[in-house]
Formats: sequence, structure tokens, C-alpha cells
Amino acid sequence: MKRLTVSAARFLAVAVLTTPLAVEPVTAQQSISMDRTVLPIPEPKRQTYTELDARNAKAPPRWDVKAPAGAPNVVVVLIDDMGFGASGAFGGPINMPTLEKVAKTGIKYNRFHTTSLCSPTRVALLTGYNHHSNNAGSIMETGTAFPGNTGVRPQSITTAAEVLRQNGYSTAAFGKYHETPPWEISAAGPYDRWPTHSGFEKFYGFIGGETNQYAPLIYDGTTQVELPEDPKYHFTTDMTNQAMSWMKFQKALSPDKPFYMYFAPGATHAPHHVPAEWRDKYKGKFDQGWDKVREETLERQKKLGIVPADTKLAPKHKDIKDWATLSADEKKLFTRQMETYAGFAEHTDNEIGRLYSAIEEIGQVDNTLFIYIVGDNGASAEGQMNGTFNEMSFFNAAPETVADMLEHYDEWGGESTYPHFPAGWAVALDAPFTYSKQVASDFGGTRNGMVIHWPNGIKAKGEMRTQFGHVIDIAPTIYEAAKIPAPKRVNGIDQDPIEGKSLVYSFDNPGAKETHTTQYFEMFGNRAIYSNGWYARTIHRPAWQMKASQPLLEDPWELYDSNADFSLANNVAAANPDKLKELQALFMSEAEKYHVLPIDDRLLERTNAALVGRPTVMEGRNSVTYGPGMKGMGVDIFIATPGMSYTMTADVEVQDGANGVIVAQGGRFGGFSFFLSAGKPTFVYNYLGREKFTVASSQALTPGRHTVVYEFTSDGGLGKGGLGTITIDGTKVGEGRIGRTQPGIFSVDDLADVGTDDGTPVTDYGPSRKFTGTLNKVTIVTRK
Repeated sequence: MKRLTVSAARFLAVAVLTTPLAVEPVTAQQSISMDRTVLPIPEPKRQTYTELDARNAKAPPRWDVKAPAGAPNVVVVLIDDMGFGASGAFGGPINMPTLEKVAKTGIKYNRFHTTSLCSPTRVALLTGYNHHSNNAGSIMETGTAFPGNTGVRPQSITTAAEVLRQNGYSTAAFGKYHETPPWEISAAGPYDRWPTHSGFEKFYGFIGGETNQYAPLIYDGTTQVELPEDPKYHFTTDMTNQAMSWMKFQKALSPDKPFYMYFAPGATHAPHHVPAEWRDKYKGKFDQGWDKVREETLERQKKLGIVPADTKLAPKHKDIKDWATLSADEKKLFTRQMETYAGFAEHTDNEIGRLYSAIEEIGQVDNTLFIYIVGDNGASAEGQMNGTFNEMSFFNAAPETVADMLEHYDEWGGESTYPHFPAGWAVALDAPFTYSKQVASDFGGTRNGMVIHWPNGIKAKGEMRTQFGHVIDIAPTIYEAAKIPAPKRVNGIDQDPIEGKSLVYSFDNPGAKETHTTQYFEMFGNRAIYSNGWYARTIHRPAWQMKASQPLLEDPWELYDSNADFSLANNVAAANPDKLKELQALFMSEAEKYHVLPIDDRLLERTNAALVGRPTVMEGRNSVTYGPGMKGMGVDIFIATPGMSYTMTADVEVQDGANGVIVAQGGRFGGFSFFLSAGKPTFVYNYLGREKFTVASSQALTPGRHTVVYEFTSDGGLGKGGLGTITIDGTKVGEGRIGRTQPGIFSVDDLADVGTDDGTPVTDYGPSRKFTGTLNKVTIVTRK
């Protein structure tokens, strides 16, 4: 506890004893009219005084910005990668009791939509503008030079968090963010598009698209967090603890100040990480397979009134195998994968339940607008046809066999795995639709269940709302509930007109006419247009196919009456050619308006920054010198070595038997590390966690200062092996073959570190990961 200085204490004592009791206290001004359409809200002009003595003058009322009277707290919960037919609340096979509890005293929405992909949905949710308007036509890691796809939110769009903050709210975000351009995720900044510079006063979570739940790379604000040494650690629990603590602290200090919390778990995005006891709750519950689960889900959806009674299952895509044709080994593996996912989902809902209970505990539940969105897109088919033990195998074109994966059956979902499930389960969890995440032109990719609960603002309980809604409607809904306008000008920049429509009109009027009547959809060439119930679309490619089978101009279009055909099972294009042409023209008009054009259907090519005009920190450089403390460097920040020859030159000072990492990239599931082991310089290349290649020195470093070099001479080309050599002060002390290398990324969250290896380890370091000597610098030079 800080104490007053003696002089300050004396001053206060004198002030108390000599101040006349008759002086009027200065109170906060309550009635000054504020123009909330301009942010920051301009403060009143300061008075000037002619009076010399403050005792003879009256101070003006204190001016500060407060939220409008009665403005609710706002909590937005966003689950990751969960389909419409997954949760029990929407007819699915997964038990999510918190979601059901909130739904019973709130309202469900069964025609709510997202963008079909992570970053685009999130930026649309947090702003109220379409994803292309936000320059987020895809995930930030695949940004291009074209407007609509740059990955940089324009100045003419301001986040809801910033709007609420400047209108008197406390603001915080917990969990996954995935809106910061990857080339800005370093100490070099800029930090403009980090959460704490985008309206959130508090942020605790991860910046990228996914994370290892047992060993995440997380930030508190912009500072990387050292994880606790806790064998039971799980990030979803950690972020929930942080959220509860912040909320209670905020309300304890400012009970009348509303808060806005964005709570976005990394679940249920891969890797599907959950303690075994949660996974095992579902043992045997998916033995019937994905075809039967899909049918059972539709029947429950009908009984619950989630879908109309005449809804049909949309056709299953020909690429998804019939469960009955699978081998015994495939069925055994695939059911374990689904059991893990289901346990992961229920575990996440349980943590959300702890957060909700904390809101009840502090007496805030009645005046909290609690929005629970069950997925930022459909369930993910990115696990391809067999799922993965190590998701990075997919990104390195190194598929795993069923037999290989079954060797890890007992550990599935644990810290030694980085797993995903097959496309068949994704389609089942997107029932009653055909497709999945990434397919913006099918409701399997974009239709997500949503529940809204606000006792002070919604009289209805346990009811369904069927009006069309979209993720861009959330910010306008919050604004209307809080009686705050969307701003017209922020920090001197004119703002684009808000693009979403508030859903408040539907809160207590189930039959109200929908106000969001037109909406485009587009992702990687999959595109559609909704207009007053009609839905025109083209499937450019499913998520499990890496390339479309036809160019964009040859895509066949379909037409559906979605008011009468909930699952898009009946294509009526042939009977309504004029309507189809009308909607195709409408799509092009909307696409031009919202910066959708030109459409870019490239997938893996867009990961090549130079090819698509995306900046990187290392752009054009083949040499960089790093120092200790530089860590958490992603692929757009750290020097690229795939397919290259390279030299690592370290300047170190050591004592006998020094240990620890000089430089490492990646982790348990793929990476490399140059380190000391009992004083001996050693290099390990970990190929996808499957095999390790080691080059070790025959000599240990003597006490003192040394130049230690690891040189890799590639056989030439991506994925190739090569010769590794180690020298100490110019003398060769080790040599060995690196049999093969990864052509793609090591990880999206186990990144590059100097002087340590945070996250999961590339290899077993023995006594210490952290360098025990003095690491002055390490220089990496690449060459072709």
C-alpha cells in the first residue's frame, strides 16, 4: 500500500482544518446536453474568471461523459467453429446447459447468420459493418493489396468497443481476437489494431486464429504472459477467471458504470483440446455415425420448433462417405474425434456458465444484455476426410493415415495432440444443411444459433425469433439498447453509415416484419445474395477441396425460396429464371458497393505475401540480428527459412555446462531449435512431431565468450533435407544430415523465440529451456 509523504499529509491536515464548512461542494454535471454522434464528445468551453480568491468564486459543475441512464451491461459470447446443428439448444447432440438455461429465460434466433469464416465474422460483429467494408474479405493472414481484402480496418469504421468506451462504458475483451494484421504483431507495432487500441481497455487472450489450449501464446494488453506451472492449466478456464475478476473489480469500484465484455473462447476451433473426463462423457454416443446423427438432429430440431415441421435434410455432398462403408478402424478413430469435440464444446459452455453465474452473483443479470452466439461460422471441415492428429500436417501437405492416428487414440485431446475431426462430422453438426465453414453460399457455413437474454429489456421468455439477421446487426442492437447513436464522426474522420440493422424491434414482437431484407455473402468465391426470402447462390468449392473445379465465370447458380425451404434442399432456378437473373444482378451491385470485387478465390497462394502484395516485416531482407527477450515472433515477423540454406551465428558468454535455447521456432508439433545441452551446441529439426534430426557438437564450450555457428546447406527446394554443420570459434565440431524439412508453417501459435522456447518445446532440453549464459546476439542469414 502506498503512503502519503510527510509534506502531503501536512498539507491535507491544514486544508481540512482551515476550509470553511459553508463552502458548496463541487458536484458532477448531470444535465449538459451531449452530441454523441461526434466522438470524442466535445467538452464544454472552459470558463475564465476575474476573481482573485477561489473562496469568493463558484466552480462549475464537473463535466464527464457517462453512459445514458439505464444503459445495460453488455456481454457478447462468441463460440468458434460450431455449426447450427451442434448444440442441444438447437437440436444437436452436444449438451450445453448454460446455453439452454439462458435460452429458457431469453429468446432464440434460428435465422441468424455469420460470414462463414473467423476474422471476417469477428470484425463484422465488433463494428456493425460488412467484412469486406472492414477490408476483411478473408482471414488477416491471407490479406491482399485489393480494397476489401487488405486486412486493415479503414479509419471510416470504428469498433463498437471504442464507441461505447467514449460513451461512458468500461470495455474488455477475453479470448480470441484474430483481427490484427499479422505483420503488426510485434514490438515494432503499430498497435493501432490491437484490442487495447481498438476500444478495449482490457484484453487478455491470443491475437491469432487458434491456440494450443494447454500452452497458449497469450497477451495481457500488449504484453506476453508467462504461463503458470500448472499441470491442469487450460486456457478457457484461465480466460474465464480473468473475465470474472475484471468484471467484479469494475463493478466494485464503479457500480453505476456499465461494462461491455467480448468473451470469445478459442473453442471449438482446432486444436480440439479438452481434459479426458469431458471427452469420456460422450463415450459411445456417436457410434451410430455421422449419417444417423444428422438424421437424429433434424428430428430433434423439428420437435423443438427450431426448424419447420416440413424441413428436409439437404443432400449430403458426394465427397462425404456413407458411414456404413467405413472400416472398423475408421469408425473407431472418427468416433473418438467426435467425442473429443463434443467434450470440448460442453467444457466451454461450462466455463461460460461460470461467467454467467458471476454476473448473477454481483446482482447484474437483470440489466445485462447477454448475447450468446453459437459459432462464428459453421463447423469446420478443414480436417479433411480423416481428421488430423497434428493439424499442421495439413498445412505441410503431409497427410496422416488412420493407422498412424490410432496409435494416439488414448491421448486424443490431450496436450500431446493437436487434433481436428473429419469433414463428415462437420457436415453432421451443420445439419440440416449441406456444407460447412468457408462456404459462404450455404447456410451450413453461415447460419448459427443465437440466444439473447436481457430481463430488463425483453419480456419474452423461451420464445423463438425467425426474422433474418446477420452478424453486422449486433453492434446496432447494442447501440439501440444503450440509447447511443452510431457515430457520424470519430477523431475527425467522417464515418461510413452503419450497415447492420438493430434487432431490438424483434425482442418482444415475434411477428414483426424483418428489417434486414438484403444481404450478400462471399468467401473464396463461394457467393450468394439474400433478398426478402429469396436466396441465389453458387458453390464455387467445398471447404475440403483446395481448388475449384471451374473458373468463377463458369460457376452454376441456384435459386431457393428460403422462407419455404429452410435447409436449401429444393433448387427452383429452372422455374424462376427471371428471379435468378434479378438476384445475380443484385449480387453484383452489392458486391461493388461493399468492396467485394474483384473476387479472389485463391487459397494457399494467398499465404504467399509477396505474391498477393501483403506486407511482412522481413520483406526483402535475408539477414536479421536478434537479441534476448525477442519472442513470440510469427511467420510475418521472423525470417523465413523454408526451402532455404541459412546460417545462425550466435555470440555467447558461458560458464561450464551451460544449457538453454539460443533460437527456436515452432514446438512439439514441428519446428527447429539451436541450443546448448551441457555446454554442447546442438541443433534439432522436429519434422511435424514425427521424427527428429539432430546435429550435435562433439565438444562443450569452455567458460568464456564464443562464436557458435549452425549452418544448413539445403539440397534445394521446399521440403528438402540438407547438411547441417556446427562450428565453435571457426572450428567444425559437428555435422549431420537433416533428412527432410517442412515446406509450410510450423505453427500459428508456437512461434519463434530467442533465448528460450515458449509454448510447447521443440525437443527435450533437460535442465533449462532458458539460456543460462549470456546471449549477446544471434544473426540469421538465408540464401537460396
